[in-house]
Amino acid sequence: MKLKVRRTNRDAKLPSRGHRGDAGLDLFSCQEYELGPFESKAVQTGIKVAIPEGYAGLIWDKSGISLQSIHRLAGVIDSGYRGEVKVVLINLGKETFKIEKGMKIAQMLIQPVAATDVVEVSRLEETARGQKGFGSTGKY
Repeated sequence: MKLKVRRTNRDAKLPSRGHRGDAGLDLFSCQEYELGPFESKAVQTGIKVAIPEGYAGLIWDKSGISLQSIHRLAGVIDSGYRGEVKVVLINLGKETFKIEKGMKIAQMLIQPVAATDVVEVSRLEETARGQKGFGSTGKY
């Protein structure tokens, strides 16, 4: 599969994989930012992508900066979207975090999306799990 990418900023880096076989394409900041404690910002990547129909780009944390309490919030790029890819980051740490130009800020996985039709029904089929939700499988 080919992912078409257009730079909208001369400092933008194209998405890339760190290692052969990696699931995610690294996304890079094209500007410098300071992210204060508990502050969130939409960080520009300087790229637009054309995700093939039937797929979506799912934005996930990078483990390196997540260890420094930097996490992504929203993260779905639909196949019909043609705007700049921005990554909403939040600093859950106690110190200001500096995002440098060219820094890896997130990773994007290209995943198939099942076409679904929503059908309203009067009741759902019963299952063994039923309505057991959070914590229902136990701690250990």
